[in-house]
Amino acid sequence: MSLIEIIIVIVLIGGVLAIVGSRVLGGRDRANVGLTNTQLITLAGKVDQFQMDTGRLPESLDQLVSASGMPNWLGPYAKSEELRDPWGNPIQYRRPGTEGPYELVSLGADGQAGGESVNADIRKP
Repeated sequence: MSLIEIIIVIVLIGGVLAIVGSRVLGGRDRANVGLTNTQLITLAGKVDQFQMDTGRLPESLDQLVSASGMPNWLGPYAKSEELRDPWGNPIQYRRPGTEGPYELVSLGADGQAGGESVNADIRKP
C-alpha cells in the first residue's frame, strides 16, 4: 500500500467515527431532556405532598429535604441530588408560577434561560 492509500483509509475511518460519535452524544442530550421532564413531574408531586402535609407551599425546594422546625412536616420529601437536573444545574422553583401556584424550571443543557433544542428551558406548572 502506498502512503496516499493509507491516508485515505485513515480519513474515511475518522469520518465514520465522527458521524457515529455525533449520533451517540446527541442521543444522550435527548435522553436527558426526557429524564428532566420525568424528574420535574416527580418533583411537582413531592411539592404537592409537602403542601398536603403542611398546609402551604414550600418557600424553596430545600424545605423538601429538611424540616427546619416546620409543623406537620413528614419528610424528607426529596433528596438533595433530586434538586438538580441531569446536567447538574439546580432546578428553579418559582412562586407563583406562570400557570399555577408554583412552577419548576430546568434551564436545559446550557444552564442559561431560553435556548433551543436541548438548551431550551423545561417547565412544569
